[in-house]
Amino acid sequence: MTTPLRIDIISDVMCPWCIIGYRQLSVALEATDVAHEVHWHPFELNPQMPAEGQNMREHIIEKYGSTPEQSEQSRTQMTDLGTSLGFDFQFTPDMRMHNTFNTHQLLHWAGEQGCKHELKMALFTAHFTHRRDLSDVEVLADIASETGLDRAEAAAVLADQRFAPQVRELEQFWTSQGIRGVPAVVFDRQHLVTGAQGTENFTNILEQLAQGAG
Repeated sequence: MTTPLRIDIISDVMCPWCIIGYRQLSVALEATDVAHEVHWHPFELNPQMPAEGQNMREHIIEKYGSTPEQSEQSRTQMTDLGTSLGFDFQFTPDMRMHNTFNTHQLLHWAGEQGCKHELKMALFTAHFTHRRDLSDVEVLADIASETGLDRAEAAAVLADQRFAPQVRELEQFWTSQGIRGVPAVVFDRQHLVTGAQGTENFTNILEQLAQGAG
């Protein structure tokens, strides 16, 4: 390919399948050696969720009608997949879901600093591996600092909500494009793939796109 393949990923850091899907895609990108550039975009799984959040298992059972047994089976599946992809899920009975509007604002700001990808990965790890409270603005500022960003500025971004309008606009854009769930991956601005497709499927997609551009 003469120019890098543009890959737009719409996701939420509360979504375990988003990090699984990204890791699968990342393995496929390494295997195919396709020149690419990744662009992350905001999506809120639970925009109406209050600040204090909700127990994750209770939330999944309420939202999707899963039984406790199905929920546990899903956690086991995700943990095993994560392990195979080098990501450490540490699910616990008291793990919580949180509203992520602030995380998306922080990511928007990090994008202006050229650090959106690094912060995105750090937020996934903070939530799923270390079970840090991403609804706490102090925790978010800490994570930004640990990623190499200015902590005081990160705190200021969250305090004054300066990027709230832009993030809302971006969220609305993607929902207007028909995105109702994540992960959603758009290759070359035209090929939409939803869900964690698996490394083999992502590899096939990348090879087909590379052949088409060749």
